[in-house]
Amino acid sequence: MTDMMGKMDIAFPHLNIYLENVPKNFTVFGFTIALYGVVIGLGALLGVMLVAQIAKKTNQDPDLYWDLAIYLLVFSIIGARLYYVIFAWDMYKDNLISILQIRNGGLAIYGGIITGFITLFFYTRIKKKSYFLLADTGVFGVIVGQIFGRWGNFTNREAFGEYTDGLFAMRLPLEAIRSGEITEEMWAHVTDGINYVQVSPTFLYESSWNLMILIIMLLYIKHKKFDGEVCLLYLGGYGLGRMWIEGLRTDQLLIPGTTIPVSQLLAVCLVLFALTTDIVVRVLIKKGKIKPANNAESLENTNEN
Repeated sequence: MTDMMGKMDIAFPHLNIYLENVPKNFTVFGFTIALYGVVIGLGALLGVMLVAQIAKKTNQDPDLYWDLAIYLLVFSIIGARLYYVIFAWDMYKDNLISILQIRNGGLAIYGGIITGFITLFFYTRIKKKSYFLLADTGVFGVIVGQIFGRWGNFTNREAFGEYTDGLFAMRLPLEAIRSGEITEEMWAHVTDGINYVQVSPTFLYESSWNLMILIIMLLYIKHKKFDGEVCLLYLGGYGLGRMWIEGLRTDQLLIPGTTIPVSQLLAVCLVLFALTTDIVVRVLIKKGKIKPANNAESLENTNEN
């Protein structure tokens, strides 16, 4: 494995993988398109397709989710960007126009999730449908989008972790990444004749973790005890993985005035919320205070939360 890398190369030395000229952008008819956006768009499309299939198998109207997807995509991107900008304000305060330049990255998934749930709330109120039933179905699209979206981080050379020499260690040329994400430990391993840093591929860890959560969700959906439980499974499962993965990253968004990563704190809160809510609702079901889910029930006949 060479000690000098091309500006657009990416390598996984211990896996004997060397990728040359991995682009961040490509041009079509004179227009420059960010590969980051294409990957996110592909994930969103595949996510909605899966949601539509699940809706069909559970006697729901797939068109309802295609309609919902348009609103979710628009508002979630706005929310994800605003969340990132708020907690990384020093990067944007002197150049406000850069807030609109999302092609270079800077979308925080938690902002998108929060905005998505708010959007779903208003959508179900207008359509007079069950919030929790739609959340259980629509959340499959969210996690598929995350699985693919992390590979957008890969093409953008971002969202990586601290120096490692483990099996999955990833090498990125210094020119291709933001200097603020290079830690002292990384610099300590940049010696004469080396133009790269070696990092933990946290994008790969999170994408793989989310794939595992997706499989669990698919297996569990027929066995859920109440509407909203699959959504809780997603929130808790994703939060559990994000707790440790966020601790590895070098681009953490911190709570102002502290050294606490906001995403790590939110991850802990999600796990506690999901676990507590699931236990409480199950107890209430046993006491007959809440009706259990009827997994064969048609969405057309379910208008209550």
